[in-house]
Amino acid sequence: MKIKVGVIYGGVSVEHEISIISAVQAMNYMDAEKYDIIPIYISKDRNFYTGKMLMDIDIYKDFNDLKRYAKKVTIVKKDGKFYLQSLGFLKKIVEEIDIAFPIVHGTNVEDGTLQGYLDTIGIPYVGSNVLGSALGQDKVVMKQIFESEKLPISPYIWFYDYEYLNNTDTITKEIKKLGYPVIVKPASLGSSVGITVVKSEDEIEEAIMDAITYDTKIVVEKMVENLVEVNCSVLGNYEYQQTSVIEEVMTTEEFLTYKDKYVGGAKGSKSKGMVSTDRIIPARISEKIKEEIETLSKQVFKVLNLSGVCRIDFLIDKKTEKLYINEPNTIPGSLAFYLWEPTGKSYKELLDDMITLSIKNYKNKSKKVYSFETNVLSNFGGTKGLKGMKNKLK
Repeated sequence: MKIKVGVIYGGVSVEHEISIISAVQAMNYMDAEKYDIIPIYISKDRNFYTGKMLMDIDIYKDFNDLKRYAKKVTIVKKDGKFYLQSLGFLKKIVEEIDIAFPIVHGTNVEDGTLQGYLDTIGIPYVGSNVLGSALGQDKVVMKQIFESEKLPISPYIWFYDYEYLNNTDTITKEIKKLGYPVIVKPASLGSSVGITVVKSEDEIEEAIMDAITYDTKIVVEKMVENLVEVNCSVLGNYEYQQTSVIEEVMTTEEFLTYKDKYVGGAKGSKSKGMVSTDRIIPARISEKIKEEIETLSKQVFKVLNLSGVCRIDFLIDKKTEKLYINEPNTIPGSLAFYLWEPTGKSYKELLDDMITLSIKNYKNKSKKVYSFETNVLSNFGGTKGLKGMKNKLK
């Protein structure tokens, strides 16, 4: 019997379209002999849709047309099983699902929001849990954890939008202490959205105001000199981690931009997600740096409570060979399959490993105690008991 995998993607995120690319790509690589693949698309108006036609990327060119054919659903649990159920007065079971596979990017979905929803329903799902997802999305909390673990990161400051608007001069002086050039980032976004390289104080206000349009929390980092960007993927859970080959990412800009990652290069060409990015595999780095990246990748994976597949991005000063952790991507574009193929692991096998890991994690979690069979309210004294409590609090 096939395992019914509900692939969830889309959502209210500036990376909405990137999620569609990653998810459709993955659905078309999954082992159809082993899995019954069920698309679950979250539209920008927060509705869930399903239907086999959603596995065709061309459908998304005009979603208003898609709405006429796809079925609007919600995820429910009935008699210990999980279903996609239609909305409205006459609710009908549309599909049964055994496991959810979130392939989402950015705020409102990758940041633990969707994972919390799935945990509330109780359905097993692929990838990191709420904590890991949230930590992997918030660049400020993430850096604070790295600092506490003495992991290498570039100097930075952070602040809220209102703090900058009310204390512009103070924060500008703090940024000046870092030393230009700096990189300004929204704290909770990915795919290089809202990121600006700032070379002088004259440019800082415009960069911060741009970042503020995307997030309430802003990070400003000292830019690494003689920059080389490299990435390493990790597959595993809290018990076991395996690293992929390391890629060196090529860009014509000063850092890897959204255009580098996702916009097709040739006129009229279609984006294939992160797989379309210019890269050198394996990266042109020393064996010493390679081993350091592999070790740090596993450390980051464990300390942030990650699971499934992630991609850890690093910054190298090629002159000093000093290494800095940039950030993890808890659900990377294209699920970083292109970093596993050179190891002999096909995309189909990678997806299979991710699903197998999630089932193992779910079974382990099911052995833990999360609630008690007894009901402490069964002997509760009602309003009389509340009156007694009030008297004690006086």
